[in-house]
Amino acid sequence: MPSPAPAFDVVDLIRTKRDGGELEPDAVDWLIAAYTDGRVAEEQMSAMAMAVLLRGLSRTELARWTAAMIASGERMNFSGLSRPTVDKHSTGGVGDKITLPLAPLVAACGAAVPQLSGRGLGHTGGTLDKLESVPGWRAGLGVAEMTAQLEDVGAVICAAGSDLAPADKKLYALRDVTGTVESIPLIASSIMSKKIAEGTSALVLDVKVGSGAFMKSEADARELAETMVGLGQDAGVTTVALLTQMSTPLGLTAGNALEVAESVEVLAGGGPEDVVELTLALAREMLAAVGLTAVDPADALADGRAMDVWRAMIGAQGGDPDATLPRARETEVVRAGRAGTVQRVDAMAVGLAAWRLGAGRARREDAVQAGAGVQLHVRPGDRVAAGAPLFTLHTDTPQRFARAQAVLAEGYAVGDEPVGAQPLVIDRIG
Repeated sequence: MPSPAPAFDVVDLIRTKRDGGELEPDAVDWLIAAYTDGRVAEEQMSAMAMAVLLRGLSRTELARWTAAMIASGERMNFSGLSRPTVDKHSTGGVGDKITLPLAPLVAACGAAVPQLSGRGLGHTGGTLDKLESVPGWRAGLGVAEMTAQLEDVGAVICAAGSDLAPADKKLYALRDVTGTVESIPLIASSIMSKKIAEGTSALVLDVKVGSGAFMKSEADARELAETMVGLGQDAGVTTVALLTQMSTPLGLTAGNALEVAESVEVLAGGGPEDVVELTLALAREMLAAVGLTAVDPADALADGRAMDVWRAMIGAQGGDPDATLPRARETEVVRAGRAGTVQRVDAMAVGLAAWRLGAGRARREDAVQAGAGVQLHVRPGDRVAAGAPLFTLHTDTPQRFARAQAVLAEGYAVGDEPVGAQPLVIDRIG
């Protein structure tokens, strides 16, 4: 018996988008479903992705595209919890360990935080890689385990299941090899399909801007933020975004165990000022999004409640919050060649150095070194003497030092001019 004819001709849809036309809602639904189950070939979806990169998607098309990606898999539902749910997503940066102190902090203030996170690729670190440096901690949880932990502890950070927006998993891999990663509609639908499918009632987006971010210009970052906020609001999810600076690394560490240690310092009431500032700014947005405005998250950091939730969250996922974190076997110090004022510390250079030291991966199947990374001793505007330490490099494989030093050599400058402070939070959208 012959198979039924397809509802749409994919080549006609490619031509429509290539020529600047708008895809009908039913055509979008069919395209995403047919691609997910293999009826649309990879080369055909490659052509469509390029057409979208060049021609864009209207707000109506993008909302339908995102909804179709959500419909390709399961949708989680946390409406039975006794706490309101709120999540945060960062577009990624260097030293961006904010999820680690933020999730327990917001939970300590009365919300439930279902944080589905990923692994690092290239110069940006992955939250799961960082937490897996805690002995015993595990990323893989089932929905029942997640729900129970959210009710009991209030926060969970774990890997997203394969049933969540499977269309995105296929399309994400395709974009990576077809030169279409930079498409703002495809970036927005990728992020938001997973976050909406996650079932949270509110979402706060941290959209990074600068050399260490995916979006180098404020204009591009703003367009992405506005697009994602629109998608969330169209889907009935309370959504706001902060544009935040990523020209300089966040905090004083880039690497897995190094960033966990710094996050614990923040939860203990210390830590670098910028990490504390951004953690509190995002916490206040998250709490406001679910109506919990009577609690000041700064109090929950100061009185130890956030640390209590951190310990409970780590323990619930098999980790030992008291265990000694891994340390790299070898270290090397990069020192200032002259006295003066630190003019810049480039986030991309630090991220690449950490990656070259073993903290990141070039391919998804690569292993990472838990103790590898870069420790910063200075920030832009600091005065240094000749010979003062600027960075300490950490790795188990000392042959990596030379390549890390080479990229760092171009990533900082010491001069005579005074350096003004840049605002960490550039703008709020939503």
